[in-house]
Amino acid sequence: QLHLVESRGGLVQPGGSLDLSCAATGSIFSLGAMGWYRRAPGKHRELVAQATASGTTHYGEAVKGRFTISIDNAMKVVYLQMNGLKPEDTAVYYCNAILTTLDSEIANTYWGQGTQVTVSA
Repeated sequence: QLHLVESRGGLVQPGGSLDLSCAATGSIFSLGAMGWYRRAPGKHRELVAQATASGTTHYGEAVKGRFTISIDNAMKVVYLQMNGLKPEDTAVYYCNAILTTLDSEIANTYWGQGTQVTVSA
């Protein structure tokens, strides 16, 4: 059974930094991509950042230039470095993985349980 194990978020002051990580565990055949989405109160879920197994990265417009995503394909871990945090970054952050398990012939999308990030003075 596949699991996405997210690191804990937290409370950060505006302008501060916070790192998140997410590890995919289970019977993984191949990894397509891993990333992070977020949902703020009263808003739709939005892309934060995604990294493919080959290293291509994509960022949501709101975080470009402030957040950095990286992926360890061998260990199936994705990292998100968040700098210059703003109150509007407050949200539940969800890890996302697109991968193929040993018992599947196609790639599926998996989600973590989410971790709260709060940016406030």
